[in-house]
Amino acid sequence: MGLENSFSNPWITTKVDSLVAWGRKYALWPLPFGTACCAVEFMGVVGPRYDISRFGAELVRFSPRQADMLLVMGTITQKMAPILRQVYDQMPNPKWVISMGACASSGGFYDNYSVVQGIDEIVPVDIYVAGCPPRPENVIGAVYKLQNKISHEKVADWG
Repeated sequence: MGLENSFSNPWITTKVDSLVAWGRKYALWPLPFGTACCAVEFMGVVGPRYDISRFGAELVRFSPRQADMLLVMGTITQKMAPILRQVYDQMPNPKWVISMGACASSGGFYDNYSVVQGIDEIVPVDIYVAGCPPRPENVIGAVYKLQNKISHEKVADWG
């Protein structure tokens, strides 16, 4: 971005993709889909000690139509799978998904018929966060990685 000054009328030159990506990456609206202990750990992430709002993910939304970042936290059973897909489908584009914890990422230690062995079977996942439950620092690192990913996306690819 360059700042040009034409006497008293300053203006900025940049690419539309760069400007929109900059705005998107610092204005994430997370939707927590918490089912187990990872959801309790997420409370620490949004609390004053770790304060995820420093990274632009301050407005936690509880309506899929108002969110653009889905945080899936905890065990997802086969009965919950269609609901998770419906929540994902209701989110407007562009949308991103973070799989938080061992249970959401791989089924955890629940290797049986009733537990989904990774939410990537239901929705596309952008970032995986390791841990059982993951530390708040890991979640903040995932948001940071997602911001880097968003800054390289193009508006035309959002479809």
